[in-house]
Amino acid sequence: MDIKDIQNLIKFVSKAEVSEVKYKTKDFEITIKTPLAGSEMNYMQQPAVYHSAPQQSSAPAPQQSAAPAPTASEPVSDDSKFITIKSPMIGTFYRKPSPDKDVFINVGDEVAVGKVVCVIEAMKLFNQIESEISGKIVKILVDDATPVEYDQPLFLVDPS
Repeated sequence: MDIKDIQNLIKFVSKAEVSEVKYKTKDFEITIKTPLAGSEMNYMQQPAVYHSAPQQSSAPAPQQSAAPAPTASEPVSDDSKFITIKSPMIGTFYRKPSPDKDVFINVGDEVAVGKVVCVIEAMKLFNQIESEISGKIVKILVDDATPVEYDQPLFLVDPS
């Protein structure tokens, strides 16, 4: 499906006055929600590696605050017990599907393989991030609505 097909699908859905349409193939999945459903559009493609020089300049900012430094050292010591869910892309991390909805998961919640744990916005596209492991969420390592980088730890999961 190319960009023209996606644009035509969006126009069709907006004129059809439906609240949500999902289209899925083995290569990608697209969900279109009209204003009736909360005015959001999600597009998820297989995770890709993005490298960008401007992201390196934003990395020193989190290091300036005192809070993230101890957080980063704790997962290293607990690394033997817990498994880390990492970001598959660069973007903005969100714990909720939209501002008026509840968070996907909290500390102490059980997750299963395939359960959506967060959303990462990249270039105005909201990518749902699914858990690749089952277990209990021990710690959320990223604040809501903050930028994340490729392979950055997002959650700690106790697989036992």
